[in-house]
Amino acid sequence: MNKRFALKLLTACVIAAVSTVGFAQNVIKIANIIELSGGGASAGTNFKNGVELAVKEINAAGGILGKKIQTTTADTQSNPGVAKGLTQKVIDDDVFAIFGPVFSGSIMVSMAESRRAGVPNFTGGEAASITEQGNPFIFRTSFTQATAMPKVARYISNQAKLKSIAVIYVNNDFGKGGLDMIKKALANSTTKIVAEISTEPSQVDFSAAVLRSKQSNADGVFVNSNEEESARLLRELRKQGWTKPVIGETTLTGQKVIELAGDAANGAVAHVGLTVDAPLPAIRAFRAKFEKEYKYISDHNGMKGYSGVYILKAAIEKAGKLDRKAVADVLHTLKVLAADHPGVLMDVAFDSKGDLDRESFMIEVKNGQQVVRHAATTEWTDRRFSL
Repeated sequence: MNKRFALKLLTACVIAAVSTVGFAQNVIKIANIIELSGGGASAGTNFKNGVELAVKEINAAGGILGKKIQTTTADTQSNPGVAKGLTQKVIDDDVFAIFGPVFSGSIMVSMAESRRAGVPNFTGGEAASITEQGNPFIFRTSFTQATAMPKVARYISNQAKLKSIAVIYVNNDFGKGGLDMIKKALANSTTKIVAEISTEPSQVDFSAAVLRSKQSNADGVFVNSNEEESARLLRELRKQGWTKPVIGETTLTGQKVIELAGDAANGAVAHVGLTVDAPLPAIRAFRAKFEKEYKYISDHNGMKGYSGVYILKAAIEKAGKLDRKAVADVLHTLKVLAADHPGVLMDVAFDSKGDLDRESFMIEVKNGQQVVRHAATTEWTDRRFSL
């Protein structure tokens, strides 16, 4: 009887120890599982650099709850299967949180492992399906396409006043999710989609896609693709003499796209949740610090990684303890003001699915620079949260 009681007591202690992982650690371990090679290298590298810049600042200021953050980084090679294996590996190392992958296809696979282990997992992936799985441990540092596309649709119909549009999308979770959401957002508008043109990840030749857009006689083109492919497409549009509006979401006008496309990026318009050119003090400060640290200008992915770490910090401090489940619970109702936590960059609020809302912008590329045209979120203005 005594042996049986001792065994039960030992089992209870083990369970308690596992559920409060982090209390006994001298550091808070977080892992970057991101794309450093392959098609997602640009996005992943920016995301990682943003995470590490935030960690450097937080550690210099004393850490979180008196503990420093320790990071590790692993390259998914832009491969979902590799991402899944790497996630399993860092879970075995008792990480407190995981950042990445950035690509929607990879996080859709790897987040099953972080969910199973009860580890908060932050992603820059935008496919709407990521947070439609009922995963209580997944959190975005970007808009979901379900939130972003209606804002793009309002611009297309109400500001640009386009009666028809061709959609060029990449054939992956990100691209197909964007196609579904823009179709839904435009369904009851004055703008009709007259062509749906599928392209492949890492595609090099976009001449046929552009030709199909021209043959559709659309008033403009909506682009939903990855960074390098978007740059190639912009160059091909310029080559074939396209003069109609080119509109897209965040990736279309990212810093890497502008660098790769050169003059062909000028005139492109996109809805962006994050841009280093936003006229906000916290964002301007981030841009200067990032450029000083890494000798180049961050894109939106760098901002996603950076703000994500500060969001985790705010959640841990609100929970008051290093308990992964408690922190995940806090995140599902977390509302943070940039005035109190400048590292989040803009006021932000999370919902029960792990999706966030905050101010966003419509921008245009002019002379190789992102120029903010106006705020894009009517909903945010009408639905200001109170803290």
